[in-house]
Amino acid sequence: MNKNHIINLIESAPLASLSESDLEAVREHARECLDCGRAFVAAQISTLLLRERVVETFEPSPFFHTRVLATLRERETSGGLWAWTKVWRAAGALASSMVATVAALAVLTFVIPGGQTVVGTQEMTALNAYSAEEVLLDQSEAANEQVSEAQILSTLYGADDEVTK
Repeated sequence: MNKNHIINLIESAPLASLSESDLEAVREHARECLDCGRAFVAAQISTLLLRERVVETFEPSPFFHTRVLATLRERETSGGLWAWTKVWRAAGALASSMVATVAALAVLTFVIPGGQTVVGTQEMTALNAYSAEEVLLDQSEAANEQVSEAQILSTLYGADDEVTK
């Protein structure tokens, strides 16, 4: 078997551009080497397919010319609004719902009062005795006292008797 494979020669140039001596060398090697033979047959088939495709003529569908001219006339008469109307049709519902949502949130934020009332500091302390803010921000001495497990359990479960450790 010949060690000089012709696959590179076939892939580098079309078969029609090869000289007669190169084509004879390709045919000779293709008879001996199975892989190169397959590559040569594939190159021949692709050359034939390309020649047949070049011969084919493309015919546009009936009334193609009329439809194109009608679309161009429509664009000219609309004065550029044609493109924006298609965009608005596609995204109009989404944009409208987003504007309505923003308006509703603005009304809820700025127009409707929060219903806040002024409460004295003693009343607020009584209301928020166990709130997170009171526990974290209270810097008084009462907050620094250590609470036993028995006091925690009696507070949670409402037991009057002391729980031992």
